[in-house]
Amino acid sequence: MTKLLITYYSSYGHMFEMAKAARNAAEENEDYEVKLRKIPELEAAREAMSGQDAYQVAQEAQSDVEEVTLADLDWADGIVWGIPTRFGNMPAQVKQFIDTAGGLWAEGKLEDKATGIMSSSNTLHGGQESTILSSMLPLLHFGMIFVGSTYGQNPELSKDNMHGGSPYGPSTVAGSDGSKVPTEDDLNVAGRLAKRVARVAAGIKSTQ
Repeated sequence: MTKLLITYYSSYGHMFEMAKAARNAAEENEDYEVKLRKIPELEAAREAMSGQDAYQVAQEAQSDVEEVTLADLDWADGIVWGIPTRFGNMPAQVKQFIDTAGGLWAEGKLEDKATGIMSSSNTLHGGQESTILSSMLPLLHFGMIFVGSTYGQNPELSKDNMHGGSPYGPSTVAGSDGSKVPTEDDLNVAGRLAKRVARVAAGIKSTQ
């Protein structure tokens, strides 16, 4: 069995929907064992946003999802990250979790694991691509093998209608007020990334 971890952070539910689409697509293959895990919220952020109804609804919808641990990173053969944009970069919640993985890095436990990144932003030019590109950096330090989204497998990337996604990975536009939801195209690209990461992870595993 190839073990795939899909771990994400989501304030308002958009990245949660993308992560579920990735999980569902990967689970279509009986040779893949898939875990869905959320990155823990920071207490300061929870206090700051708890007065927003949309935040409360989204957090309640994710209440049954287990929080990711370092043991999950060690367990996985491949990892798909759901990382929303905060001013063109990863949010503090994701950075804090990644920074706790120093022990795994020191032991080389994350080396040669396939990985890919999904993102979201309020606006089309809100930093989806820069977030994926900058989030690659710590993963490359870990020794992971980055997997993007190909044009050949994702005809959605060549469409000129409003949607997310790039060769760097799937993404979605939440809207300036957060009212948009991931499009079918966004969800399809997310699902294919999960399958591709799992395929690459299976190939690497077969040679070890």
